[in-house]
Amino acid sequence: MKRVIAMLTLGAAVILAGNANAAEHEIRMLNKGEKGVMVFEPDFVRAEIGDTVRFVPTDKGHNAESIKGMLPDGATPFKGKFNEEVVITIEKPGVYGVKCTPHYAMGMVALIAAGEAPNAEAAAAVKHPGKARKVFAGLFEQAATAN
Repeated sequence: MKRVIAMLTLGAAVILAGNANAAEHEIRMLNKGEKGVMVFEPDFVRAEIGDTVRFVPTDKGHNAESIKGMLPDGATPFKGKFNEEVVITIEKPGVYGVKCTPHYAMGMVALIAAGEAPNAEAAAAVKHPGKARKVFAGLFEQAATAN
């Protein structure tokens, strides 16, 4: 019995130690940023499994929502409410595409890359409206050089 308790204690310590190394990334939702109007800043984040990403509504009128076809298999889709903070935990390796629903066509998008990206090719093939297409092209280039 003591051996079982010791094993459980050790297992819990390993899990807690893994979470202690997790980072938190903050992405601000802005009307105007360094790259123009209606932007996530930063719009590219290199994360690790277990990290959290916090979308902060610095300016009003924005939300953060995952884009269909731009999540790793098994990752949980999300859709934040307007003017509310959204926090996600990176659970799977891959790329995560994010949009602000009302400003998507204006290019208010972000890309999160975690570990190997088995879904990168499929995510890069997703069609986007307006300026989002050009912004994502640049973000995928940035992801490729950030490895």
